[in-house]
Amino acid sequence: MRHIKFPDSIDTVNRRLPFFLATEEWVARKLPAGDYFFSWQVDPTVICGRNQDISKEVDLEYCKNNGIDVVRRRSGGGAVFADRENFMFSYITDGDDITAEFAKYTSMIADALCRIGIDAVATGRNDITIDGKKVSGNAFYHIPGRCIAHGTMLYHFNPVHISNALTPSRAKLESKGVKSVQSRVTCLQTEGITHSPSEFEEYMIRSITDGNPYIVTENDLDEIVAIENHYYDPSFMRMDGKRKSDGASVNGQRLVTNQMRLDGVGEFQIEYSLDADSRIRDFHISGDFFMSEDVDRMICNRLNGVVCEEAELTAAIRDINPEAVIPGLTPVKLLGLITGR
Repeated sequence: MRHIKFPDSIDTVNRRLPFFLATEEWVARKLPAGDYFFSWQVDPTVICGRNQDISKEVDLEYCKNNGIDVVRRRSGGGAVFADRENFMFSYITDGDDITAEFAKYTSMIADALCRIGIDAVATGRNDITIDGKKVSGNAFYHIPGRCIAHGTMLYHFNPVHISNALTPSRAKLESKGVKSVQSRVTCLQTEGITHSPSEFEEYMIRSITDGNPYIVTENDLDEIVAIENHYYDPSFMRMDGKRKSDGASVNGQRLVTNQMRLDGVGEFQIEYSLDADSRIRDFHISGDFFMSEDVDRMICNRLNGVVCEEAELTAAIRDINPEAVIPGLTPVKLLGLITGR
């Protein structure tokens, strides 16, 4: 596995988080076949999942007042907080079986921690834990022929920022058996790591990569920045929720919202309108679930125009095959999300 390395001539200290997301995307799209890994850090930032409603997951006012950046990534999953007291890891590999590659990645990171005396376990949908507390949250996405996984690694953390910047639903916290974000996380420093932060980063790179780094060039940098700009597009960020409450009527269409947490799959909010003929319009899914394909293209767009009756919905969902898009979302579960039953 090769290490993606930035030379001293390229400033990475003052980059916003999307620069590094763009770097891993650039690696996946531009570099030859093979496995790649790199580590990075950023100033305080909340990173939201691809399908999350940011206004519901983040206290935007608190973030604004405390200089915390808020961005969105292309992978699914929930919102996480990052700053210079933790490391971010990116892993890019060949293939299309994202579930298998993601499991390989989280196991690889957990095994590296175990080798320095940290009793870490890859568990659940995406966490690496120590005695049941999360030390690393991870997510993934896929482009044809390439899988990308990335995540946090808490060396230390600011409990005030984590507790106030992130505002997950009560259902999500209860599913973890905890009452607050802070109560379900730990960090390497708390767990007694003997490596300094710089030693730890060097150890992870040395233990995972093969000592043959790919050095990013100035020409590469231009291409990375071009990709980075897409992460700031307002249509991608979608900072605030725009839907009205369930049952409201707009232009003769009734708005429907259903919210549900599916164990092992994630939290979902379904929103759509019903026209005079009971056909679905403007179908939208948000939540902290993971996805293997584009949710809007593969699910939402294909449900628009379908009559909101069980027989019609069942036939449409059968053609969609939702489990191929959102792992664990069976046709029966998707039908329940749409109907609220």
